[in-house]
Amino acid sequence: MASSLSSLSSIINQPHHALGIKLPRKCTFNLSLLSHKPHSSSYRSHHRPSRPLKTTSSLNFSRRFSQSRLPHSENNQTPTLRHFIAQAAVASSETQSDLTPVSETLPRGRIYHETYGCQMNINDMEIVLSVMKKAGYSEVVEVPESAEIILINTCAIRDNAEQKVWQRLNYFWFLKRHWKSNVSIGRSQSLHPPKVVVLGCMAERLKDKILDADKMVDVVCGPDAYRDLPRLLEEVDYGQKGINTLLSLEETYADISPVRISKNSVAAFVSVMRGCNNMCSFCIVPFTRGRERSRSVESIVREVAELWKEGVKEVTLLGQNVNSYNDASGAEKHVESGANWKFSEGFSSMCKVKKMGLRFADLLDQLATKFPEMRFRYTSPHPKDFPDELLYVMRERYNICKSIHLPAQTGSSMVLERMRRGYTRDAYLDLVQKIRRIIPDVGISSDFICGFCGETEEDHKDTLSLIKTVGYDMAYMFAYSMREKTHAHRNYTDDVPDAIKQRRLTELIDTFRGSTGRCYDSQIGTFQLVLVEGPNKRAPTTELIGKSDKGHRVSFTNMPIPDRDDYDGKRNPRVGDFVEVLISKSTRASLFGEAVAITKLSSFYKSVHDEAVACANRN
Repeated sequence: MASSLSSLSSIINQPHHALGIKLPRKCTFNLSLLSHKPHSSSYRSHHRPSRPLKTTSSLNFSRRFSQSRLPHSENNQTPTLRHFIAQAAVASSETQSDLTPVSETLPRGRIYHETYGCQMNINDMEIVLSVMKKAGYSEVVEVPESAEIILINTCAIRDNAEQKVWQRLNYFWFLKRHWKSNVSIGRSQSLHPPKVVVLGCMAERLKDKILDADKMVDVVCGPDAYRDLPRLLEEVDYGQKGINTLLSLEETYADISPVRISKNSVAAFVSVMRGCNNMCSFCIVPFTRGRERSRSVESIVREVAELWKEGVKEVTLLGQNVNSYNDASGAEKHVESGANWKFSEGFSSMCKVKKMGLRFADLLDQLATKFPEMRFRYTSPHPKDFPDELLYVMRERYNICKSIHLPAQTGSSMVLERMRRGYTRDAYLDLVQKIRRIIPDVGISSDFICGFCGETEEDHKDTLSLIKTVGYDMAYMFAYSMREKTHAHRNYTDDVPDAIKQRRLTELIDTFRGSTGRCYDSQIGTFQLVLVEGPNKRAPTTELIGKSDKGHRVSFTNMPIPDRDDYDGKRNPRVGDFVEVLISKSTRASLFGEAVAITKLSSFYKSVHDEAVACANRN
């Protein structure tokens, strides 16, 4: 006890500390100490001036320390805190105590989360949940009505995505503002009005507007500030708005192990780089996500190894411009001049590479070699970063999916120039031909924007003809939505009427549907290796569904089939199994086939290779 009191005495003389002292529950004196020194911290300095913080110490004494036993001075003045410490020291042999940080005794709030936008946002939410778990926020609930903290991760790419977020914020504001009545009628089960937190790209783009929206939001946290989130929530407790939307040139969250949202899933996302340097005139990403920076290969390998231990069979590597991955963190002998950086033939970039380290082909090669029974995909790439080395690695490594997302955006060279894409229609078509020459059975998907500034009917027809010429397996098509801060917003006029945009979008979709059928029909009669993801929702009791190497959805009847690595008989496929499927039917969006056998990734492709060699020898 004496040592504890000595520690207490030294702590009291410091300007800021919060502690709780537990003693027998007989008598309680509560003492509040107001710090006499201003709090200073460079950690806060960029947000607002530092302020004095209130520090509370609770001392629980036994009943023997009654007021009659307190010593009084000759002037009969009120006893000071030092008198209490002195009296406590007298009874140290009779009283036991222990010191516990307040942060360990106070309950943390329950979390509800929603995510809008791309796969990168899903992975970001997993990073946020990891940060929050480390800070003590470990419980996640399924509905916002049961949460004390509501996290909404946002997308700023298109206006439609932002409008969805505003609708949800209105409902969360209702839960917060009318909390008492919501609890009384059973609508809400939260312990106090929820704190609403806006994360991600919309947080950075509209931070001032969000915070001014009638106390709708408590915290605004940008994509590079997730580590700061627990502190921002504490700011709210002091009656402040928590905000940090600073962009970073270094933050990759490489040391954070994400808390996987889909714990039983056999597929997972791994972020390998962040930001974008391309500065396309229509795109807000460089202004909401910052400049490009890549994680080290070693940190990515470690994360993938953990996922393999958890039973994950397929990993999608993520980045705003994933194939511009550049790990220049290694030894100097492995880092070259950026002048050696190779783009796809006929492509260029506005941004110069200063140093070149391990590129995306190196990363894929290492992952495919170290994890031979795991399948790898990646998104979203830029067409300019497909050097031959990357294509040959994809061809040679059987566990790198033969599926490439190749965003065209438009089929008009004039519009591509206004978009600042760094290539022409002819250069894009040449790249498609090269890809299909090196990887013959590759699946290609794309992105298209219709109604961009100055787009004419001839430009639109060029896009329709590009879709027919290439024959995409999948495409994401949108009407143009101008974003503030972009080059287009500063320099162009959004001069295509909405009605024309919607008509052109409909024509894009119809053209795509008319051409994609041949991609799926070409799979009939082939054997496809399908990773089982679960029951087919259209026939949950009789069919399973999964993805093929090219990313096609494949369903098949759930029945006992041979397991080629288990010679004891047949069994029904399970989630996470690789199943060899003979394709018998196709639609414009899916395939159906007959399950032949359960196998391993390496075994299937060895068999395919052996058959190809045998056929070649017969010829």
